[in-house]
Amino acid sequence: MNGKHILLCVTGGIAVYKAVALVSKLTQAGFQVKVLMSESAQQFVTPLTFQSMSRQHVYTDTFDEKDPQGIAHIDLADWADLVVVAPATANVIGKYANGIADNMITTTLLATTAPVWIAPAMNVHMYDHQAVKDNINRLYERGIQFIEPSEGYLACGYVGKGRLEEPEKITAIISSYFNEKEKQPLKGRNVLITAGPTREKIDPIRFFTNHSSGKMGYALAQAASKLGANVILVSGPTNLTPPSNVKTINVNTAQEMYDAVMEHANASEVIIGAAAVADYRPRQVYDEKMKKKDGSMIIEFERTQDILKTLGQQKMNQILVGFAAETERLEEYALKKLQSKNADLIVANNVSEKDAGFATDTNRISIFNRNGINKVLPLLTKEQASIEILKEVEQLLEEVEYENRESNR
Repeated sequence: MNGKHILLCVTGGIAVYKAVALVSKLTQAGFQVKVLMSESAQQFVTPLTFQSMSRQHVYTDTFDEKDPQGIAHIDLADWADLVVVAPATANVIGKYANGIADNMITTTLLATTAPVWIAPAMNVHMYDHQAVKDNINRLYERGIQFIEPSEGYLACGYVGKGRLEEPEKITAIISSYFNEKEKQPLKGRNVLITAGPTREKIDPIRFFTNHSSGKMGYALAQAASKLGANVILVSGPTNLTPPSNVKTINVNTAQEMYDAVMEHANASEVIIGAAAVADYRPRQVYDEKMKKKDGSMIIEFERTQDILKTLGQQKMNQILVGFAAETERLEEYALKKLQSKNADLIVANNVSEKDAGFATDTNRISIFNRNGINKVLPLLTKEQASIEILKEVEQLLEEVEYENRESNR
């Protein structure tokens, strides 16, 4: 961990004493740690204590500029590889969620572009208050990570959730984060993923759709983000929570998904079409509810625009991955789709098989590439299947880069 910079923001609460131990543990692990303290935090522990542990200046006041050559809170914001707020009070969480910058910690939080992690510590009822939960949710939606408090005896006398996580565990989580970050083969890559079903409207009451839950596409988005990719997820209607650190664009119809994908396709190096997009839509959409009549009903359908085929026709050096959900002749249809869509990979599965169909947490996939290689995988969780798919994508990206280097010689 040598050379990694941790900016620790310490706010007021009895758990400040744990922050002292956290600085010690992080320093022993090889991190460089600088500490920012709020005014209330200084009521519990002096800045000198943190200075002794970190062997760095401790910062407490926006207007106390120790170096006339720079602006301290901006320099600290730029210096950090990771910003950790521990302990984080309800007060600082609320200010950060609402963009309030009235002290050195909050101004630095708004100025940094580094990842921000928050480790709350407060009374159990405060932590459970709707206002606090709303602020936490708002920050979570912005990609802020939380180190959940543990349960136990609190300084106020209550027993419950609200204790700052132990310094040893926080240090382990931070170390693991940087270890994983070093293994990010997709770092900086722009990846576009589609997920979920589409809904094709008939009238204000009814629509046609399919059984897709979006779980496979969301798992792919989460996995790609962990591998360092800049991920845009274009999602049809699902009941899933979007992965953190992923830009999610919500759509309903096949046309809306087509438009969103085409808007971002040119800037994407990898495009993965995991959505179950409707092939047809009603030719006529009624403004008022259709009333039932005697006898049968005939609804005329028209083709939707083929997103994968259009991408295949216009792609340059992009990696294009399609999905084939089949109920029979899996290999035949997958290979046919691979050619007709000009894709680089087709991920196929038999949705009629147990534990491999729509809405399941597992999948049994086969990956077909343009060299005729069929990689058949056993039953995996969708998270595990995502990793296997992205391994194939990584290899294809390496091949593209090699070909580009050779052509430029």
